[in-house]
Parts: sequence; C-alpha cells; structure tokens
Amino acid sequence: MSRKCEICGKGQVSGNNVSHSNRHTRRKWNANIQTVKVDDNGTVSRKNVCTRCIRSNKINRAI
Repeated sequence: MSRKCEICGKGQVSGNNVSHSNRHTRRKWNANIQTVKVDDNGTVSRKNVCTRCIRSNKINRAI
C-alpha cells in the first residue's frame, strides 16, 4: 500500500531521533492512510485516503 493520500497528497515525512546524549539517527513519520470505498460519480472504487480527508468529508464514502 502506498503511503500517500490520493486526495491531498499527504505522505511520509522524515527527521531525526535525538537521544539524551544528542546523537541523531534518521527516522520517518507515516501519515495515517486508510483504504476506503469511495463513490466517484456512481462508480465505487477503493482509494488510499488520510484520516484528515475522511473526517473533513473531502470524499463521498460508499456503503
């Protein structure tokens, strides 16, 4: 599954773990991506959508 929202494009971001001794190691934060059924003009398809887009009704959920 891709780690990118098909609606807004939100995806992975990267940064550093910083220990108490101030050592830096690379890490990543994944977006909360869910696979949902979406109603696109009468056709039902599955899309990878972030929870922010689901919560703000940027998509029409299919039942």
